[in-house]
Amino acid sequence: MLLPTSLVGSYAQPDWLIDRAKLAGRFPPRVRAKELWRVDPELLEQAQDDATQLAIRAQERAGIDILTDGEMRRESYSNHFATALEGVDVDNPGTALDRSGHPNPVPRITGPIRRPQPVQVRDLEFLRAHTDRTIKMTVPGPFTMSQQAQNDHYPDAEAAAMDYAAAVNAEIQDLHAAGADIVQIDEPYMQARPDAARQYGLAALNAALDGVTGTTAVHVCFGYAAIIHERPEGYSFLPELAGSPVDQVSIETAQSGLDLGVLSDLTEKTIILGVIDLSDPAVESADTVAARVRRAYDRLPPERIVIATDCGMKYLPREAAEGKMAAMAHAAATLRAEQG
Repeated sequence: MLLPTSLVGSYAQPDWLIDRAKLAGRFPPRVRAKELWRVDPELLEQAQDDATQLAIRAQERAGIDILTDGEMRRESYSNHFATALEGVDVDNPGTALDRSGHPNPVPRITGPIRRPQPVQVRDLEFLRAHTDRTIKMTVPGPFTMSQQAQNDHYPDAEAAAMDYAAAVNAEIQDLHAAGADIVQIDEPYMQARPDAARQYGLAALNAALDGVTGTTAVHVCFGYAAIIHERPEGYSFLPELAGSPVDQVSIETAQSGLDLGVLSDLTEKTIILGVIDLSDPAVESADTVAARVRRAYDRLPPERIVIATDCGMKYLPREAAEGKMAAMAHAAATLRAEQG
């Protein structure tokens, strides 16, 4: 499909599922934050399944082409996977600085990082069973997880990142085998810590993609708009991805008004183009969204653009999320008509 539409990952979780006031009043959790859930533990999986179906139907109603599960089962984009691995002590967490410089409780690495079993395959199978559209599953990246942990085992962060990469690689392989059309690796800390990303983060990302034959994407962003309010004028780490085997690169352009000259460095990649501003709950018009997409035309052909949100919609009110998805789908219809 020309100019398909997609979420980056998360959709707005219902108020009956998670305490959104508590969620918004803290930094994204790196260890488990079970206190955020409103549903009793014995009923939580059923409630998360129901919420996932709501997220799927909302995307379908809006006209979204590439569906995610909305990350309804996650307290944050990364802790769902990171706390399921062996080699980390989540009951006695460590501390690490988040991308805004604040200390945050994080998994404490006490032994070799290993993935004892698939973490999100059941989530993927549930998504596949409830829609016939193209589907995408997201996993946190090895570099980002290495930055969101206290390393009490490895000689350095690079060694930890490479074992995280092996765990991510196994997960990606299993997700594709279970029916994922696209698997996206979330690597926001490549933007936040570009020097370390150049030193070993890119190598870890490439290791996570080793031997993968299905379609893959990597998401690099400036952070949740609800948490990180200031946007830099450009990416500190992006051209480096040109040599990576990843198929698609997800960037945000709406809130930052990003200079799209950066796309000239990624001419061989499909670009997941963030054109929905998540800092403002007001719903953009379809014309505004279409204009944001057209900005990329002098850098990329429409055949290599996926229309998407800047980042995850986790912190938006549901009504705003629904409206923004519909605006994105209407903009895509307008742009496809222009292309004939």
